[in-house]
Amino acid sequence: MKLLLVEDEKELCKNIISYLKEENYLCEIAPDFKTAISKVESYDYDCILLDISLPDGNGLNVLKELKANKKTDGVIIISAKNSIEDRIEGLNMGADDYLVKPFHLSELRARIGAVIRRRRLDGNKTIILNDLVIDTVARTICVGNKYLNLTRKEYDLLLYLGINKNRVLTKNAIAEHISNGEVDLFDNFDFLYAHMKNLKKKLTEAGVGEYIKSVYGMGYKFTV
Repeated sequence: MKLLLVEDEKELCKNIISYLKEENYLCEIAPDFKTAISKVESYDYDCILLDISLPDGNGLNVLKELKANKKTDGVIIISAKNSIEDRIEGLNMGADDYLVKPFHLSELRARIGAVIRRRRLDGNKTIILNDLVIDTVARTICVGNKYLNLTRKEYDLLLYLGINKNRVLTKNAIAEHISNGEVDLFDNFDFLYAHMKNLKKKLTEAGVGEYIKSVYGMGYKFTV
């Protein structure tokens, strides 16, 4: 799952990113309003952690931009402001949740999980894809009563395909998702092909059908 942290406090950013990466989230940072606007216009995120007070603008205007463009990214406002007016304004503008600083990182993780389940998984913590069962909380994948031993990238790849089942995803979109937004650093899609090859091999060895289909000239889709 891919997150965007819009926050200018460097130490807080460092702590949040370090913690969420340990929880296997892909995380990007926007330290100011200008960067945040650029990122939300260019990419899609499963959840955006949005500070209101930014050095060059109001974070609520980032939320306004998302809604104006009809984007469906989940949004959790994280702010030192604890006024009921700010909470009501943010929630009325379409934020999914509001968390007041300081907060425990474990609570932030729980709220992120809840927002993603509501937004992407219809409130469910598990996804059933043919004979695969993905537990998005435990981050496990089962075939029958056996767990698949996947790397983080392979898990993220399968989950991304599964959430978008029966939809063709371009190679660029998939690569951007699993590379943590750094796809421009790669000269080609060899890293994507390598992860896809390893994932398909593990699924085949587990007796899973060939659900991941290559779509010539475009990308891949998971068929259900």
